Amino acid sequence: MVKTLLLFIATALAEIIGCFLPYLWLRKSASIWILLPAASSLALFVWLLSLHPAASGRVYAAYGGIYIATALVWLRLVDGIKLSMYDWLGATVVLAGVLILVSGWKA
Repeated sequence: MVKTLLLFIATALAEIIGCFLPYLWLRKSASIWILLPAASSLALFVWLLSLHPAASGRVYAAYGGIYIATALVWLRLVDGIKLSMYDWLGATVVLAGVLILVSGWKA
């Protein structure tokens, strides 16, 4: 399960970076060349998503929860925004759902 969790986190980071870099170009006047690593990151995201061990619908459902938690960590570490009690509570609920989904994969 640890391997799957790390794969989910890597997948989420690839997606977030692939979307964050074009944001820098569109909103923060970054060079258009930043779109090249953005495209590479999104290609990596797709490839990583294909490595997950369960049926695609289950993977997408569980991945969504990990993405939410990873995006909140990104919000704190990269954007410097303090997480609220509601952020923490929402992430806890979502991650509980992910654990329920993942625990049934081998059943």
